[in-house]
Amino acid sequence: MKGADRERTEAGFKVRTPVEEARQLLREAIDDRHGRVAEDTEPPIGTDSVPLESADGRVLAAPVEAGRNVPHYERAAMDGYAVRAADTFGASERSPAVLRSNEGRGDETVTDAPVTPETATRVHTGSALPEGADAVVMIEHVETVASTGELEITDAVAEGENVAPVGEDVEAGQHLYDAGHRLRPSDLGLLRSVGRTEVEVAAQPTVGVIPTGEELVEHDPEPGEVIETNGLTVSRLVERWGGRATYRDVVTDDRESLRVAIQRDLTKDVVVTTGGSSVGERDLLPEVIDDLGEVLVHGVGLKPGHPVCLGIVEDTPVLALPGYPVACIINAVQFLRPVLHWLAGTEPEPHPTTRARLERKIPSEPGTRTFARVQLTHSGDNGDAPDGPAHTATPTRASGSGVLSSVALADGWVVVDDDREGIPEGETVLVENWEPAGGCGRR
Repeated sequence: MKGADRERTEAGFKVRTPVEEARQLLREAIDDRHGRVAEDTEPPIGTDSVPLESADGRVLAAPVEAGRNVPHYERAAMDGYAVRAADTFGASERSPAVLRSNEGRGDETVTDAPVTPETATRVHTGSALPEGADAVVMIEHVETVASTGELEITDAVAEGENVAPVGEDVEAGQHLYDAGHRLRPSDLGLLRSVGRTEVEVAAQPTVGVIPTGEELVEHDPEPGEVIETNGLTVSRLVERWGGRATYRDVVTDDRESLRVAIQRDLTKDVVVTTGGSSVGERDLLPEVIDDLGEVLVHGVGLKPGHPVCLGIVEDTPVLALPGYPVACIINAVQFLRPVLHWLAGTEPEPHPTTRARLERKIPSEPGTRTFARVQLTHSGDNGDAPDGPAHTATPTRASGSGVLSSVALADGWVVVDDDREGIPEGETVLVENWEPAGGCGRR
């Protein structure tokens, strides 16, 4: 594609690649660089063995089976007395079964004394079932005769009643998780219970995040200067999506400086730049990427954010995201997020959605996928239709791609597909809650 960027600088974006096509070109290039085929299951960037304490949020690189039974012993499922079920046959409040207690002296309670015919041993929930016992009578169905210390059982139990058998929770050898499963805190607890102390997980993709632009400053901007936010936002998104970000200092709009910055981070799994990706005189990144490697796509059919550039340099994907904050975030979600998943050997899961009634129409251009930011309000009822949505979605007044608050203060966005010419007011839509940690649903 040598020279293509110069033509676009002169003519603008006459052709914009559809989002799915751009994403597929990027994936094919990554798979090709890593020598991957469809049957491959190992993550392209390798694996790590990590202790369970450090595995939350990591992606399993191999299937996991249980190494032992849980529980590994028969245990009492209730507080009460372990008995032989046959000794309680016919017991009732009118005609209790009388058993001898295997109690210790004074306040001492024996919880492991063997159960012999017509005896009972005190047990607590989780206690190992004493030898000879095959059932547990709940404590509320047992009365102690003060004069003799004998136990009156007022409810008959069947063999195995109130007893958790070996392997009731998990059986040894049971399949627990497939490769590609992202571990949650509850998973870590289960893995520890079956004897695992560490797991094999996909290596975390490393990402160099390079904000660019001669107008960017860290603080106290003068007229014409802008506080750098894109690099900060993208680097934190990388961490949230399972990668490890290196957040670089701002690089000015200079070909050699940009070249050096990209080459420095080619040791990473991904290089991401922000700003300088369009077709203006200071938008130098597409040309720099083309000189260093190959531009796959420059200009995508989405709004806001069409001037994105996707390329490959020395087998490393380089994503040049637009400088407008909203456009930058949308492209990060659409391209960087899936790249991090692919490198970890997984597919990105669909965003959680909320059904809502659209409060105002959303305009869009045919052939362009539009991302309209909205605020959600819980309406408290479903209106006239019993199956209608319980939320309303109001497009934010600030719709420009440079208005960061339109994303930060929104609950999600409505995606208008390429083949639609807007969405009319009152239509039921799906709001993508692209940042689930946010507070969705205002009142």
